[in-house]
Parts: sequence; structure tokens; C-alpha cells
Amino acid sequence: MATDTGPETIESVDPGLGRVSRLRGALFRYVTFVASLVGVVSLGVLLAYVFWDALGMDSAQPGWYAGFFLLVVAPFVGFVLRARTDAVAGEVALELFATVAGGIQGGFALVVVLDVIAGVDVWLSYFLTTIGPAVGVYLYGRLNRAASWTGLGVLAAGLLGPVAGTLLIGRIDVVVSGVGAPGIYLLTVTLPAALGVGLLVDRNEDLGDGRPATLALFALGVAGIVGADAVPGVSRSVWQLFVASVAAPTGYVVAKNLADRERWSGLAGPGALVVGAGVLLLVDGPLGLVGPSPWFDWQFLTSPPGLTDPSTAGVYAPIIGSVFVIVLVAIFTLFLGVGAALYLEEYAGSSGLRGAVARLVRINISNLAGVPSVVYGLLGLAVFARLIGTGIGTVLTAALTLSLLILPIVIISAREAIAAVPDSQRRASYGMGATRWQTVRNVVLPRSLPGIMTGTILALGRAIGETAPLLMIGVPAFRRDEPTGLFTRTGALPRQVFTWADNPNPEFQYGVLAAGVVTLLVVLLTMNSIAILIRNKYERGDV
Repeated sequence: MATDTGPETIESVDPGLGRVSRLRGALFRYVTFVASLVGVVSLGVLLAYVFWDALGMDSAQPGWYAGFFLLVVAPFVGFVLRARTDAVAGEVALELFATVAGGIQGGFALVVVLDVIAGVDVWLSYFLTTIGPAVGVYLYGRLNRAASWTGLGVLAAGLLGPVAGTLLIGRIDVVVSGVGAPGIYLLTVTLPAALGVGLLVDRNEDLGDGRPATLALFALGVAGIVGADAVPGVSRSVWQLFVASVAAPTGYVVAKNLADRERWSGLAGPGALVVGAGVLLLVDGPLGLVGPSPWFDWQFLTSPPGLTDPSTAGVYAPIIGSVFVIVLVAIFTLFLGVGAALYLEEYAGSSGLRGAVARLVRINISNLAGVPSVVYGLLGLAVFARLIGTGIGTVLTAALTLSLLILPIVIISAREAIAAVPDSQRRASYGMGATRWQTVRNVVLPRSLPGIMTGTILALGRAIGETAPLLMIGVPAFRRDEPTGLFTRTGALPRQVFTWADNPNPEFQYGVLAAGVVTLLVVLLTMNSIAILIRNKYERGDV
């Protein structure tokens, strides 16, 4: 046994270890704690400074601060303290936040894909010939298990629908001009989303009949047709897309949690924030309270960028450009990254020439993950923009360059998730007569999907915040118009923030710049929250 020689040192059983000092261990523990604390406090101070400038807090009077503390801060702090001892409350609040934030991002993605890139005529053509029939046949197969032809029906719609849709483009101008873009989006986006929510409500025994939910969401879409133009910065078409992406999932999440009394506590925090902020907005005028003059507001999010007048500068075009690029990056990296990870873990040999090549590839992928991002920018400029000819600063060049940047990260995270699947489950699948592909599809992929999705979303969060590669490939410093195609030059949110940082106008360097940084932080935090939510849901088996 070891001999206790005092509170500061002990003598080890192994003579080779000599005397082990407790003081050194305690000192190391406290040093690491202080270092972590300094890092967290420094980051908190920096974020507080940025948010202070972005929200224009220096213009508010003390009376407004008192109301803000009583109506917003105090309830929020109380909820956080409650969530420390009530895991369900924190889980519900995080789910609601991720749903709203993810829905907002999804709304911007719908605006980019449907309204900016495709256009209402192209969307309607492919909806009528491809998307609508494929989804309809799939849902019929889910409801009627005896229908064995639905798989072939979906395949036929996927193969023949695009051909028919291409032929239909240009022949439905009468429908488009007669119904209008808002009406088409109401019938092809809002109504399917409302029907989907109604179906989910019907399948949840605690929620009952789903028809009221469907009617409520459809009525909200109709209300947008009538009065959405009265909302600053919102068109009737954008209203329909955001009803489908924000109102529909948020309403379902709220209803699902309200149906379970044990989860009501999780809605208290978000509800208190909404009510407190609403009361403060209602009483500040009658009471003469002067609040902040924020740079980060709805006008900032829906206006094009500017370089001369800070009061009219916005980030709408850069946000659309960033969403356009990141959607393409997600498509490229998900298929290529997961495919490469599956090959390296499940198909690559462990011996011989194939094994040596696989080991060489694994080593180089790990090395590529540590290459500076500016090198990828130079590579994108030389290979994609110059050699292949995708263009300087275009959407496709930016997407390919950023995909190259995060592809090693996606491959590594996907490999780790796939390797974490127990071999016993693979052997059990083989023992039942399954082929390797059937084992990968039915056993490996479903169990590794949480790790794959989490790693991919976190990698996309890095990609959307990168600036150096965008500088290298020639993304313009200023562009008022959103991109309309793959080969259109595009702005990007981090590139626009970098441009404002060099503007000699102090209001750009502080207020507008801070608002741009807050916008970027909100996007990054939203993506990280969605990753956490997806991981938790898959780990519990809710999805």
C-alpha cells in the first residue's frame, strides 16, 4: 500500500513513479479552471460589446432599462435557474428555440430556391408534374400498405416528372398571371404544410383532430394574401413561405408540448419572454420611455447593403447569397462526405494494396482538415474559377470552394459515427442473410445518422462564417442584388461584414458592423442548436 506522507505528497506503490505530489495536481486543476474562466469571460465581454452596439442600447433611458429588467431579464433568469433542476423545461425551451430559428433559416432558403432561383412558373411546373405526384403516391403507400406499386410510382414521377415539367414551363403563363405568385405559393406550399401538420396532429393521440390546425394555418396564409403588404419588408409571397417554414412547425411544437402537462414548464420561459417584450413595447410610448435605437432590426434584415447611408444599409442580398451557397455546400458535402466515409469504413480493405491506399487516404484527409482556409481559397480560384471556368465570385465557385474546405471535417465526423456502430449489429445482420449493402442501409446508416448530421451541420456552420476563401475567389465587396443563378456573382454575409469594417464612417464601423456580426452569430448559433436538437431526437428514437 502507498504510505501517506502528508497532505501534499504521497509515495507510489510503483518505485518507478517515485513520489507523486498532490500540490501539482491541485495547482494544475486551478490553473486550467482560471484559464477557462478567463476565456469564457473574455468571450462574454466581446459578445456583450457587439450586442450593445448592434441594439443601440446607449440611446435608452434608465426608465426603459428598469422595465426591461423587470419584464424580460428577471423572468428569463428565473426560468434558467428553474431549468437547471428541471431537464424537461430546458429541453422544451431548446426545442422551441431551434424550431423557430431553424424555420426562419428554412424560410430564407425557400425564398432563395423558389422565388429567386426557380421563379413561380418553374416551381408550379415541377410541382404539378414531379413533386405533387411523387409525394401523393408516397403518402398513399404509407396509408395503404397493400399497394405494392407505390415505389414504382414514386420512381416514375421522379424520372418522367422533370421531363414533363420542362415541357410545361412557358405553357402555364395564364395560370401564373391569373392566380399570381402569392396564390400559387398558398396552394402549393402553405396548404401542403397545413395538411402535413394536420396529419401529424391526427397521428398524435394526445392532440386529437388535426383539421382545426390545418384550417388555422390555411387561414393564416389567406390573411397574408389580404394584408401582408402592410407589414414593412414583407411581401405576400414571402409571407406564404414563412408560414410554411415557421408558423407550421412552431405551432405543432407548441401544441405537442401543451398536450403534455409535464412539459408545460418548458413553455414558461419563451412565453414570459414574448409577453414581457410585448408589454414593454406597448407601454413605452404612453409612459414616455425612450428605448434603444437598434441597428439590428427588420429593416436591416430586409434591405440591400449600402456604403454611404448607414440608416438604410441592410443584409438581405448577402443573406440570400449565403443561404444559396450553403444549400449547395450541404448537398455536395453530405453526399460526397458520407459516401467517402462509408467506403473507408465499410468497403476499403485492411490489407494488401487496397488497405495501403485506404490508410494513405485516411492520413491525408486528417491532414487536409488542418489546412488554413486561405489555401482552399487559392485552390478554388485556380481550379474552379480559372481551370474549370465557373467564374470569379460566382455562387458555384463559392459553393465548391467551401465544400472543399469542410469536406475533410464531414468525412472524419461521419467515419467516427459509422465506426461507433457496434460490430455485433453488423454480424447479426449478416447472420440473417443480409448483404453488405443491406447491412449498411438498414443497420449502419440509421444508427450513425445522429453523429453524421451533427458533424455535418457543425461543419456547415464553419463554412457559412468563412471570409478568407471568399476573398480569394473574388466574391464582391458590395452587391445590392441577390444572386439569380449558379453562375451569378454573389455577395455573402461574412464578406459584407468585412467590407463594413473598412468603411471610414464610424456608424458603419460600429453600429452597422455590429448588426452584421450579430446576424452572423444568430445564423451560427441556430445551426448549432439544430444540430444538438437533431442529435438528441435521434438518440431518444423520436425521429
